[in-house]
Order: sequence, then structure tokens, then C-alpha cells
Amino acid sequence: MAVIFCCDLASPATNLPHFWEHTVGSDHAPIALRADWQQQMRRAHDELGFRHVRFHGLLCDDLGTLISEGDTLFYSFFNADKIFDFLLSIGMRPFVELSFMPATLASGNKTVFHYRANVTPPKDYAQWAKLIRKLVAHWVERYGLDEVREWLFEVWNEPNLEAFGSGKQDDYFNLYRYTVEAIKSVDSALKVGGPATAANAWIDDFIRFCARSQLPADFISTHHYPTDAFGQPGDDTEAQLSNSQRSVLRDQAREVRRQSGDRPVYYTEWCTSSNPRDPMHDEPYAAAFVIKTIMEANGLVQGYSYWTFSDIFEENYFPSVPFHGGFGLLTIHGIAKPAYRAFELLHALGTEMPPVEGTHPTVDAWVVRKAGSATVLLTNYALPRHPIATETIQIKLLNAHPPIGVTIRRIDSDHANAKQRWQEMGSPEYLTGAIVAELNAVSRCEPEPHPFDFRDGALGADVVMPPLSVAAVTFRFAAPSSG
Repeated sequence: MAVIFCCDLASPATNLPHFWEHTVGSDHAPIALRADWQQQMRRAHDELGFRHVRFHGLLCDDLGTLISEGDTLFYSFFNADKIFDFLLSIGMRPFVELSFMPATLASGNKTVFHYRANVTPPKDYAQWAKLIRKLVAHWVERYGLDEVREWLFEVWNEPNLEAFGSGKQDDYFNLYRYTVEAIKSVDSALKVGGPATAANAWIDDFIRFCARSQLPADFISTHHYPTDAFGQPGDDTEAQLSNSQRSVLRDQAREVRRQSGDRPVYYTEWCTSSNPRDPMHDEPYAAAFVIKTIMEANGLVQGYSYWTFSDIFEENYFPSVPFHGGFGLLTIHGIAKPAYRAFELLHALGTEMPPVEGTHPTVDAWVVRKAGSATVLLTNYALPRHPIATETIQIKLLNAHPPIGVTIRRIDSDHANAKQRWQEMGSPEYLTGAIVAELNAVSRCEPEPHPFDFRDGALGADVVMPPLSVAAVTFRFAAPSSG
């Protein structure tokens, strides 16, 4: 039996700001000096509309921001400037994560990741505050106060996890106090926030701490993944996700929105899973998850930063395998994964969402209007090991004009799925230029003509949706006469 979704195009619409384009995640700061990273960042900005990028390690020793020789401290902001110069040159901005601890200020030797980022508190908070003050004042002098007032400064990364520090609130709150006071001493209008936690943690406590201490918190930031707190330690990702809940990230974002009151909310990390070697990151599953998750977050957040835009990424090691399950939307060679194409479909949408009638256990539908067209966005999605089947969808659009063309773009096992073609090649580890070109061609999500019916102002179209798929059906209309 067909699944019916109906929309009256004349109905009042809700707004769909492209909040998911506000920020996208990356690796750590030094990687942004690579030419291939910059090429992919420019492409993601141009094709997907990303406006900010967030990465770890701006203060780490391998960027040289603060080092010492004996008792003498040397500040060098040259490498950070090179990164920010590039971002501004392509029309982007940094979402400034202030991490991790320069070794000369560190109170201990605890590190994280392959690049050994120090995650201990400062041994001298006054020296930490001096570093932050000098760095931010330098950026204001270099880029201008009006520009830097558009940036967001986020204090640390996931302080509730012992991997990134002590995991204790008091330690983070003390760091936040010194950091926000240092930044606001440069200019009170600069935007500072936190707590940058994993798994939506500490929001209420952070807000109470700031109120009690009379400290500003200009925005709330946190992270979540559908694998958070599900499954047992040692479970593989598929097992963890099978124990998750459908729309769990929407439900969590609703609670964070409630806790945050009127403050802007920025999720500065989210993804299909928190596993840096998850095969599903490279597959159509991720595209369906991305579309559904983003559309369900509408109205709840001001920014929703996908982790990450590229597999040029070395938290654990730098792999040479093209499809290794990395977080990125693009492979190390710049081949678009299905999730990249999902963001491409989203970027093409308008900003007006009339209501849609119809429900189904695995199929979701949204209609988004813009001048001259309406797009029906469809996903057929279920968590791993949950029931899902091919479904026939009937689209009905009421109060429509005769279309001048109808096209469909698909993401599924047979469309925009470069990994499948790579596997058919024998999964080569090192790619020639010819193979990269072929995989790039296979990865594309091209529009194709699609049949439709039009009678008495009602538009109809049928779409077959295989499991774990995305389809975008766009109806184009003639521009109204000016006479």
C-alpha cells in the first residue's frame, strides 16, 4: 500500500533558516594550513554554504601560539593568523574553540589524541588570562572590532569528559571565569559561551554558575551523538545505534533549548556516530540520518555543526584508505560521500515550510518553498537492525500551479554512492587520478526528470523509496506575470 503525504501549498509556512550552515567541524588547527584542507574547505563553503569552521588545538604547541625558553615566554600568533586570513578570504569565519593548554602553562602531562594535546588546567591562571587577552586583542587589531564581534569564542572542548581534563565542573567553571573575563576586558560585546560539553551535560549548572558569579554566557554550546549512553562498552557502532532511539537528538535538543532560555544554542559537534571508524559514515545511511536529524532540529538551535567536513583528519592517525569510515563529508581525496550530497540537497532548499499531512514508521516528508519552486524532501530511515522496507510514496500538492518541470535527486545504494563503486573496484588503498575522477563522477547527485500528474490545481507524483534513502522532488513553476 502506498504511503500518502499531502501539502497545501497555500498554507501559512514556518521559517526554515539554514542553521546547519552556520558552522562545520574540522580536525585541529595545524591541519588547516594544508593546501588540500583549504581546497576542500573552499569547496564546502561554496557548494554547501558553511559560514564558520570550528577545530581543536588553536593553543597547542604545534601551532606555536605560546612557547617558552627558560623563564621567557614567546607569543606567536602568525600560524593562527594564516588560518584565519584564509577563512576570511573565502567568506568564512572561525568559531573559536579555545583549546588546548600550551605546555609551558600546563599543570600536568596528560594529553589526548595522536598529536598529544595537553588537557591539564593552567598552573597559573593569570598567565592563561594574559594569553587569551593578548590573542583576542591581536585579532581585534588585525581584523577590526566589527569583524571579531561576529565571531564566537567557545571555552575548551568536552570538559565533562576525563579525556579532556579532570571531568569536574569546578575546574571548568574556574577556567571559564578567567577566560570570559579576559575576553570581555578586550571588548564587552565579544561573544563568549560554553560549556562545550559532551552529551548535553552541565547546561543548567553552567547557567546557574554564570548567574551566581555575575559572568556572561552569550550562548550555550554542547555536543551530542546518537551513540551517547547507548549500548555497552565494547559494543560495535551498529549495536550501539540499534539500542538508540529514533529522533533521540531532536528530543535532546528540545531539552537543551528549554534549559537555555533565550540564549542562542549551538551544537558544535554532532554526527551519525561518535566512532571515528564507522563504515556508515561513508554510506547512504548517513545521508538519510543527516536529512532527518537536521529537519527535526528546526526551531531548536541557532547552529548545528556537523563533525566533520573532511577526512583530512588525524586525531588517531592519518589513514590512506579512501573510505575508512572517517567523520568527514569528503574523503581524503575530496570524493563526496552520500552525507555531503545530503547537505547539498539541503543547501538548495528555500526557507518556507508549509505543513505536511501524513505519517509512516520509517518515511518522513517535508515540503520547502522558494520563489518559483517547491521541493518535497523524503527520507526512508531506520536505526540499524530495526525494520525497514522499500516504500512507494504518493505526493499530493494542493493549490499548485501547472509545473514547467519536475525533477528528482536521489541518494541511496544506487545513487551518489561512491563507496559502493570503490568496493566493486576491489577497494584499492591508493587511488590513481583516473580512479578519483571515476569515483567523483559516481558520487554526483544529478537531477533527473520525474513523471507527475496535474489536475484542478492538484499536483501528484509517486516515488519509490528503498531502505536508507533520500529523495528530493522539485516542482518548478513559471514566474507570475508582472502585468
